[in-house]
Amino acid sequence: MPDSKKHLTLIAFDYGLRQIGVAHGQTLTATAEGIAIIKASDGVPNWDNVKTLLNEWKPSLLLVGLPLNMDGSESELSRLARKFARRLQGRFNLEVLMVDERLTSHDAKLSIREAGFGKKSSKIDLTKIDHLAATLILQSWLDQPNLGQQP
Repeated sequence: MPDSKKHLTLIAFDYGLRQIGVAHGQTLTATAEGIAIIKASDGVPNWDNVKTLLNEWKPSLLLVGLPLNMDGSESELSRLARKFARRLQGRFNLEVLMVDERLTSHDAKLSIREAGFGKKSSKIDLTKIDHLAATLILQSWLDQPNLGQQP
């Protein structure tokens, strides 16, 4: 677990098989904001796009959402998210923590509806959901840093 007294810049990833939501935040103001959606093919992103984001934002810690079942058990997607986290750690030599994301997609859909982005009769833009889900993952860690676990 990182030193909580040190100012940290973070990048969070909402892992998915077709796209990965990305958010940026920092501990000084304890705020997070969505910054990008990275397309993925079977869960594998274009690593050059990831590298570009990391070079631009220069994070000291990476977070990856851990998609657990509602009962806390792991699924195939959990295993793939952990694999993605280990690859991030290996490729970029940065600390990576996993954060339980069980309700972030649900919360993201709710937030989009409340903001008027997804009218009842229209289809919700999934890229906005991934973007917001990454922000919620990061914000949940900022609110409770002890939530992070090793991949």
